[in-house]
Amino acid sequence: MTSVDPQEEVVELCRDLIRFESVNDGTGRGKGEREAAEHVAGLLAEVGLEPQVFESERNRTSVVARVEGEDRTRPALLVHGHLDVVPAEPKEWTYDPFAGEIADGMLWGRGAVDMLDMDAMTLAVVRDRLRTGRKPARDVVLAFVADEEAGGVFGAQWLVTHHPGLFEGCTEAISEVGGFSLSVNDDLRLYMVETAQKGMAWMRLTATGTAGHGSMVNHDNAVTALCEAVARLGRHEFPVHVTRTVRAFLDEVGDAFGLELDPDDMQATVARLGPLARIVGATLRNTANPTMLDAGYKHNVIPGRASAMVDGRYLPGYADEWERELDEVLGPDVVREYVHYDIALETEFEGALVDAMARCLKAEDPGARAVPYMLSGGTDAKSFSRLGMRCFGFSPLRLPPDLDFSGMFHGVDERVPLDSLRFGVRVLDRFLDEC
Repeated sequence: MTSVDPQEEVVELCRDLIRFESVNDGTGRGKGEREAAEHVAGLLAEVGLEPQVFESERNRTSVVARVEGEDRTRPALLVHGHLDVVPAEPKEWTYDPFAGEIADGMLWGRGAVDMLDMDAMTLAVVRDRLRTGRKPARDVVLAFVADEEAGGVFGAQWLVTHHPGLFEGCTEAISEVGGFSLSVNDDLRLYMVETAQKGMAWMRLTATGTAGHGSMVNHDNAVTALCEAVARLGRHEFPVHVTRTVRAFLDEVGDAFGLELDPDDMQATVARLGPLARIVGATLRNTANPTMLDAGYKHNVIPGRASAMVDGRYLPGYADEWERELDEVLGPDVVREYVHYDIALETEFEGALVDAMARCLKAEDPGARAVPYMLSGGTDAKSFSRLGMRCFGFSPLRLPPDLDFSGMFHGVDERVPLDSLRFGVRVLDRFLDEC
């Protein structure tokens, strides 16, 4: 086969994926992931794999393939990534979010960090290894899935439910939102490996009352009852709980930055982390953020029903406490129902796989120190963990100290440094030899 440098190919692979505009707004009206999935399947087939393409609903398409390893008696590793991206409003961006522009040493576009970068790095590494006949240490299952940005119902969840045999033998998995660097100084960077994530509880709140004319006195107004409950919830501060993952992370941060942790004011400690505080701060407590309101159909008609949508996230081990506190805050006049619910995850930051991550990072960056952290959001790891896998966020990127990386996720002007993509290719290639 023609020789191709994977560190250069990764950039073009990521640009191409951005240009498919595989937007998932949760309504099913977009063109979906079909075109991107077929493209990925073609890239894998081109180097000798036999990818399987699955469509759970029209255009909600996923691709799965297995790469044979050197030692097939060992359990397999799953490497998974999603092909969908959230919407973007082009007029708000410096460059067209779906053009895959390169400027200032970065690749700009929706999905550049969430998570087409990891998809491209995985493809570049796998394609190079198959072209050059280099097997990974053990079998690797590749899954490029649909629908993660809307909860994974038509992607990872569907595959786990309907085709669990695809992942036979997989005991560990890696994917997004981990393995990226936090600069301490010129000689030290913490690489955040995700070992935990909060549970996801999207819910609808509903208040009912007496419908009537808008000009009349009405003490049973559904809109009023709902708004009062939503305001209480939006202003409520859930108590701080420091889980084992967050404690381990804060200990590492305290040591690296020379910070003295205040156990009575963990919020102040996290605030000193700068932009990263947005991600880490939300892992200190359960949260419930109102996001949408819906009531009424005419200016002078008091509706008999009003509803709100809330994005709830709970810490591992605190689901029951969170629900009790939630109901106390909302009160008896509001009915709560889940529209999407998924589990919290937490695994130990130890074992051969973690050791391999740390070694491979350090081999490419002598100043690297791998540390565990908890993700405040959720990923497809929730679905794959149901098959008994230990799941990690490990999408290695060495980042410039001044890049607001957490602000890239779902943000305007999402972009990834080209050198970071190349770094990720080198680390992942080593990792497949040592995993």
